[in-house]
Amino acid sequence: MNSFNCLAEIRVEGQTYAFYSLAALERQGFPGVARLPYSLKILLENLLRHEDGAFVKRDDILALANWDPRSTEDHEINFHPARVLLQDFTGVPAVADLAAMRDAVRRMGGDPARINPLLPAELVIDHSVQVDKYGTPDAFQQNADLEYQRNRERYLFLRWAQTAFRNFTVVPPETGIVHQVNLETLARVVFSAPANGGRLVLYPDSLVGTDSHTTMVNGIGVVGWGVGGIEAEACMLGQPISMLIPPVVGFRLKGRPSEGVTATDVVLTVTEMLRKKGVVGKLVEYFGPGLDNLPAADRSTISNMSPEYGATIGIFPVDDQTLSYLRLTGRSEQQVKAVEAYCKEQGLFRTADAPEAVYTDTLELDLASVEPSLAGPRRPHDRVPLRQAKPRFQEALAQLLKAAPQKAAAAVAVAEPAGSQELNHGAVVIAAISSCTNTSNPSVLIGAGLLAKKAVERGLKSKPWVKTSLAPGSKAVTAYLMETGLLPYLEKLGFYLVGYGCTTCIGNSGPLPEAVAREVKDRQLVAVSVLSGNRNFEGRIQPLVRANYLASPPLVVAYALAGTMDIDLYNEPLGSDPQGRPVFLRDLWPSDNEIQQAMAAAVRSELFQRANANALEGDERWKSLDVPTGDLFAWDPASTYIKRPPFFEELPPEPAPPRDVRGARVLALLGDSVTTDHISPAGSIPADGPAGKYLISLGVTKTDFNSFGARRGNHEVMMRGTFGNIRLRNLLVPGAEGNWTLHIPDGEKMPIFDAAMKYQGEGVPLIILAGREYGSGSSRDWAAKGTVLLGVRAVIAESFERIHRSNLVGMGVLPLEFQPGENAASLGLTGQEIYEIDGVTDLKPRKQLTVRAAGNGAQKQFSVRVRIDTPQELQYFLHGGILPYVLRNLLKG
Repeated sequence: MNSFNCLAEIRVEGQTYAFYSLAALERQGFPGVARLPYSLKILLENLLRHEDGAFVKRDDILALANWDPRSTEDHEINFHPARVLLQDFTGVPAVADLAAMRDAVRRMGGDPARINPLLPAELVIDHSVQVDKYGTPDAFQQNADLEYQRNRERYLFLRWAQTAFRNFTVVPPETGIVHQVNLETLARVVFSAPANGGRLVLYPDSLVGTDSHTTMVNGIGVVGWGVGGIEAEACMLGQPISMLIPPVVGFRLKGRPSEGVTATDVVLTVTEMLRKKGVVGKLVEYFGPGLDNLPAADRSTISNMSPEYGATIGIFPVDDQTLSYLRLTGRSEQQVKAVEAYCKEQGLFRTADAPEAVYTDTLELDLASVEPSLAGPRRPHDRVPLRQAKPRFQEALAQLLKAAPQKAAAAVAVAEPAGSQELNHGAVVIAAISSCTNTSNPSVLIGAGLLAKKAVERGLKSKPWVKTSLAPGSKAVTAYLMETGLLPYLEKLGFYLVGYGCTTCIGNSGPLPEAVAREVKDRQLVAVSVLSGNRNFEGRIQPLVRANYLASPPLVVAYALAGTMDIDLYNEPLGSDPQGRPVFLRDLWPSDNEIQQAMAAAVRSELFQRANANALEGDERWKSLDVPTGDLFAWDPASTYIKRPPFFEELPPEPAPPRDVRGARVLALLGDSVTTDHISPAGSIPADGPAGKYLISLGVTKTDFNSFGARRGNHEVMMRGTFGNIRLRNLLVPGAEGNWTLHIPDGEKMPIFDAAMKYQGEGVPLIILAGREYGSGSSRDWAAKGTVLLGVRAVIAESFERIHRSNLVGMGVLPLEFQPGENAASLGLTGQEIYEIDGVTDLKPRKQLTVRAAGNGAQKQFSVRVRIDTPQELQYFLHGGILPYVLRNLLKG
């Protein structure tokens, strides 16, 4: 029985539901509940509903109900998400872990069927398709065929999991991008489920997802964020998310975007502002009159990039815009009415006259001040106003050339039917309408189509060296582009459908045309990609592309026409029409009225319903897969895709006591903004790297390598790829890029994997030294799994990004932070010392530890802070990670 007696009833369309009433709690002496931020109300309801369990106590509810936005006092709470969302790159290793846990339970005398998702777990296959074929009507079919050829083992494994596990749903390939599928079909906004006694209970939809951009669903009022696969697995097995009550930053929006400004321009501006503000580990909540001018699709674009601005979530409240979106995407009227009634009753429904919530801090943006923008060339929060794009690129080019001296870059003619054009520094070799961020927002997709139509009518073409692609977030996109008659114009510029998946944004951009690749490589050109995505980190998009820019879909089309980043789109023409007259971007850019008229005619509810009617069935290729059966998976020792993970082999019934670190060496000395792309690359597998050599030794040809992302079910590949990014700069090896380090004390230069194995053979533990924002970017659990398999005991950094810090703890790697103002350079650390870390045997959350570094006859001593933040995280760490902790507790009953 809930100690606050908050259970109430609500009637919707003739159906009676129970719910946990925040108003009832408020009447019991908590007047501040009504002014809590929207997101904290969701967390408070979650605590009320789970108070009877083992993880939520009365004091937790009191702490949140009495929340003081100015307080710095820490209080740990346990959040129980309603469901778990996965994609295939992160989902395959998560499912492999669950399958291996079943094996371990059987070995230890338990029932393997106890390893089973207790929450709805939904996995969308969207990360595997690559842009091998493009620019032709059959590109989609060819890429899909290649996808099934390459990933058959993985897909059979997922089909097995769908039959072996309860509460586990797989959305087949070529359906859509996970976050758009979540928005259009999976998100409930308000859940309805039977509780004890058989009554239907309404409660807020909430989730964690194994992808950092899970936050996209925040745009329709659903609390959810990205976690690593290990945390997601623990949630599926009944573990809550342990967290400190977070600060909440209110972001007030006012006004409306000016003519020609897109949702992409807004989110790039917001991202820049919030990175400067500093919101890592905080919740961001949007409010204010400007929300009236942002439809749900635009809000979801802004929420999507929460990881890029560093926030845990970036949430919009439920309001009339949310209800309109639910109806548009084909939710039942009963569901929409339940969302409306419940949110209004709980004080979760935004109205213009409602009192504003109180926040830890606030900032404001007048939407009318936003201007057309890009971001690049290597970080999402480095916004570039479009009017400054040319000079800013020239500055970036100078820095890139200075960092890596180039050969002389004489112009080279690339033949095309009507003559020749020049390929030089700044050549746009990839123009991709790609990723979850923009490719399902009707305003920018239709805007791109209208721009293409005008360009074709003026006789313009994309430049011949540009690899063009269209990878929508859902089938509804192609449906409304066809309905408007705009798809043929995009196709005439080379933007043919290549697949429904992340493609270029995740690094699955495929090879460049051979002639272009040869020129870029031989002359070391600084080639450019322009994509409508959210990530542009070094080495991510394409190995030969060194400058990457994020832009709206219409600008992606514009840069395909220009063929170069070295252009002033305000004052220089994109090309000439058949009469020789110059054609400028302003001549082609569609008006807001044109976009709205096209949307009104084509973007309708029945279109979404038709497009998503058979989303879970898949095509004939999916249906014809020969599905394995049985509670235990039959591992194939010869498989190079799916291998039993090593994390549960010979797991003792009780964890070993923690040990201080003695005689450690530095595996890598790294700078600022090292991303999970640097730590655990997801793109192509180099043949001359440790992972490529391993595959070749097993008889896998280079053409069958697939990608690191597709091989995340094979720990042998992934540990060899850890710290293998081609743009990684390890300061132990100055001037070198890639997976190089020094083995100390002999000073031999070798690949990081080889050095780690040599250290393991010598019994030497390892540490990583790093700068600020360590582990930013994607929620890759393999960035932590690979780290631990290389023998790394601790990472000492100036600061950590949220998800990777959590993943390190979840794998039993100790995250430590330098004291404020200190770093490896200020302490005079070269990385060639021998390290000792004291105090690990008596570990406590956020404890100060002492580190000693001895080298060249001298010893330096400094203190670091443990970034194990909560008592529950400490339990995970002491067990060697979350999954051993869960497994041991399951066996104890």
